[in-house]
Amino acid sequence: MSSVLPKYLLAIALVGGALLTSALAQEWSVPDVDALPMDVFGQTVRTGRDLIEHTAATIGPDAPDPAKRFSGNGLECQSCHLDAGTIRFGLPLAGVWGVFPQFIARENEVRTLEDRINGCMARSMNGRALPPDGPEMKAMLTYIRFISGGVPTGRSAEGRGAPPLPLPAAASDPARGAKLFAETCAVCHQANGQGMRWGAQDAAAQGHRYQFPPLWGPDSYNDGAGMARPITAASFIRGNMPRGTDSDHPVLNAQDAFDLAVFIDGQKRPHRIGNERDFPDRALKPADATYPPFLGPFPPAQHLTGPWQPIQQWQKDNATTLRNNSPASGG
Repeated sequence: MSSVLPKYLLAIALVGGALLTSALAQEWSVPDVDALPMDVFGQTVRTGRDLIEHTAATIGPDAPDPAKRFSGNGLECQSCHLDAGTIRFGLPLAGVWGVFPQFIARENEVRTLEDRINGCMARSMNGRALPPDGPEMKAMLTYIRFISGGVPTGRSAEGRGAPPLPLPAAASDPARGAKLFAETCAVCHQANGQGMRWGAQDAAAQGHRYQFPPLWGPDSYNDGAGMARPITAASFIRGNMPRGTDSDHPVLNAQDAFDLAVFIDGQKRPHRIGNERDFPDRALKPADATYPPFLGPFPPAQHLTGPWQPIQQWQKDNATTLRNNSPASGG
């Protein structure tokens, strides 16, 4: 009996481990676009994917038709929404279909998925809105709906966004971030942060302007983008960079990510006119929003580098006053 029991327990452990591994694998699964038939629906899904993978070449500055140049820089949607929005904790688009419409604090109103896409077009892509009833928007929506097929409506997918990080108690250090950038990031994004650009022939063949995207400068996201907020950027960096990093096994520690984020977001980038109208309910404005109006008795630099907890606490303590003095809602 004593010799049987260990074998029995080992069998249970092996089966249990296999079941756990299987369950974890099933937590993140995205439907296969290439398995769709080449009918109208399948072609529309593929077109949506192409727009997200090859944004600059299809609806951006490299689009053959000038009327279709909605995106204003050399980024692709998948520069942030990795692998066409299919990567767990890589700001995935998979799973977002069923959580819209939803309240968005930046506009202080309920926004549709079309609104959210066009927010990205104006900010991350530094461009202009897609026509809500146009073929490009229809294709993007169809793609997002298809890859969200495994997530019930109204439920946020496990793996949505990027893994949140505890905020550092002290200010993050852009000088240390510059050193980390040179050591870790410049090999891909280049020492000047302007990305690794394809030559003209390769760009046409690849359907991309960049092999690795610019992180600042005229061809990158503008100062109204979500990635221009260092708390958001740090979470994305820690969970996904260097490229190929698994969010469960990050290469960088949390402070590395924050120091890199404040360095990157402290560089010059396009300015979006109208940022001052963001977050009409001033009590909801993120502490790391790096554009005015700056709230509370804190220097503007603290919104970039932190510490952010004192700003958050001040906003909480003064929420009623901030709301009473807030401008009217509007994008």
